[in-house]
Amino acid sequence: MVQDIKDGGTFLLNCPWSAEELEEHLPGQAKRYIAEHNIKLYTIDGIKIGKEIGLGGRINTVLQSAFFKLAEIIPEEEAIRLMKEAAKKTYGRKGDDIVNMNYAAIDAGAQQVVKVEVPASWKDAQDEVLGTVYTEGRPEVVDFVNNIQAKVSAQEGNKLPVSAFTKYMTGNTPSGAAAYEKRGIAVDVPCWSNETCIQCNQCAYVCPHAAIRPVIMTEEELANAPEATKAKDATGLPGLKFAMTISTLDCTGCGSCVNVCPGNKKNDTLVMRPIEEQMPQQEVFAYGLKVEDKPEVFEKFKESTVKGSQFKQPLLEFSGACAGCGETPYAKLMTQLFGDRAYIANATGCSSIWGNSSPSTPYTVNKKGHGPAWSNSLFEDAAEFGYGMVLANNAIRGALKEKVEHVAENGRNENVVAAAKEWLDTFANGALNGPATEKLIAVLEETGCKSENVEGILKQKEYLSKKSQWIFGGDGWAYDIGFGGLDHVIASGKDVNIMVFDTEVYSNTGGQSSKSTPTGATAQFAAGGKEVKKKDLAQIAMSYGYVYVAQISMGADMNQCIKAMVEAESYPGPSLIIAYAPCFNHGIKGGMKVAQSEEKQAVTSGYWNLLRYDPRLAEEGKNPFMLDSKEASTDYVDFLHNEVRYTALERMDPEKAKMLFAKQEKEAKGRYEYLKKLASLD
Repeated sequence: MVQDIKDGGTFLLNCPWSAEELEEHLPGQAKRYIAEHNIKLYTIDGIKIGKEIGLGGRINTVLQSAFFKLAEIIPEEEAIRLMKEAAKKTYGRKGDDIVNMNYAAIDAGAQQVVKVEVPASWKDAQDEVLGTVYTEGRPEVVDFVNNIQAKVSAQEGNKLPVSAFTKYMTGNTPSGAAAYEKRGIAVDVPCWSNETCIQCNQCAYVCPHAAIRPVIMTEEELANAPEATKAKDATGLPGLKFAMTISTLDCTGCGSCVNVCPGNKKNDTLVMRPIEEQMPQQEVFAYGLKVEDKPEVFEKFKESTVKGSQFKQPLLEFSGACAGCGETPYAKLMTQLFGDRAYIANATGCSSIWGNSSPSTPYTVNKKGHGPAWSNSLFEDAAEFGYGMVLANNAIRGALKEKVEHVAENGRNENVVAAAKEWLDTFANGALNGPATEKLIAVLEETGCKSENVEGILKQKEYLSKKSQWIFGGDGWAYDIGFGGLDHVIASGKDVNIMVFDTEVYSNTGGQSSKSTPTGATAQFAAGGKEVKKKDLAQIAMSYGYVYVAQISMGADMNQCIKAMVEAESYPGPSLIIAYAPCFNHGIKGGMKVAQSEEKQAVTSGYWNLLRYDPRLAEEGKNPFMLDSKEASTDYVDFLHNEVRYTALERMDPEKAKMLFAKQEKEAKGRYEYLKKLASLD
């Protein structure tokens, strides 16, 4: 960064380091440039100031004040006065406490800047190798990371010649590149206690970035583990050890894991500690990735349970999502359940930003090299895009099915015939067809048969297994711009799964109102509070009668969440899952670390209903509709008061807020009564 400063310029570094520590931490080329070009160097510990004031990691105001002090564009006193006026205008609707915090941040930013005397010895500092040159991993990923990703991440992408990209001209990015970034952006990260942990795996279940994971080890594996490894006897698995591993350099420090930990009610099982203290845990995490899976784990704990699912490798890891994101825990869970056979068509929005922001890709592969195939089309046509994937895959598999049927009917080798029949019997079952496909390929390759059908099967063997087709998008896509396509696809009757990350606002483009925005919520284009109620997408989909529909909220009911996903994916027709996803734009009191608690309160207050509609039950003569949430047990308006998107209206227009909040609560109660009647039908 310093290389962009002109001679005699000023450089302000936000860091906790003293002048002596700067000597150790600054790269040699940066020190030499500062000394040779007479750069005036200053430091400020913005994070420390933010914590002391109560702003946490939100330190933009602190640094802005320091900037104006050092830049001397306008007199310091005038700059402070104008910044405080701006803070009052910007944060006034959030209350006096927030305004006063920003006033304190402005004062501290100007007062706590430290001037560093640049030693003459820095002129002789030697260049240091920055970053890591990787050698371990899949060759195509390592090559991409070293030659493309590292340069782009260092903001040197413009220096890359066109020839550097020629081998990547397919337009694909190799899966798993995000695992090499190791950004280390968190100030505090979780510290796990092996003494009080109850091994529920809820912390891993809710982690938005897959940075905390359980590992089961043998005594020998534990003995060979890094010195900093902590473990305990694994519950229900005699002779095995349980450890919760944490990637300190991939954690964003949101604290969501700490918030949900049941062990924290009585003990400090998970606490946030400074990243410097926890760095030895990075080696433990890396070791855990290499530990072999234990078949007995899934014999004891089903993959379709909260605990069991977290022993599966997440195939969405270390994304660029906001700390505490409400969307990625759902997507990550999907990859743990079905990711090794998933195709994902993605709608432009937050899910494309955290899903594949150049240059890295967080979707990855398992130890067999299998993982989600992800692609993003336009904002408006993600449903049609995914539908095209389904039709293409169905056509290819249909042709392969004819070849396999011919082999099953005319084959002379008993093993080949048996494998072909098993594949045909599991043709439409994704969970069973994968293993059957592996058997069929293995036996066909072993026999060395050269028939036209066998050669045709092996030529397209990657298309043999039943794929899990998903379409991802937010409420702006699903309720508004892409609704026509979504409606067309669910009406098609095809086997496709749609996941809507419902933040009730256009999250990615600045917080505009969508048809999912509820009555009384403020947003861009609804600054005075939205006056019409939220569109009922679930009810529209259920009206078809042959669409699986679910509304889920992970923090409210983790079991219902995973059950709905498993049911939806196994349903041989269209499925729609609408997932309540708290967002930074909501302005949640307590911040995004309490996103899962917010999901719970949304349900207990009656704001959000948990439901499932399974057409298979109707075929059995049963009621296909299930209402999974109970009567409201917490105050509705208290929930609204927990979010700035509602309290902002109260400050601007108390009477209107009272009227719209009452209207929304009445709508919610009416909706619940209707759903309760629907669930009681014979």
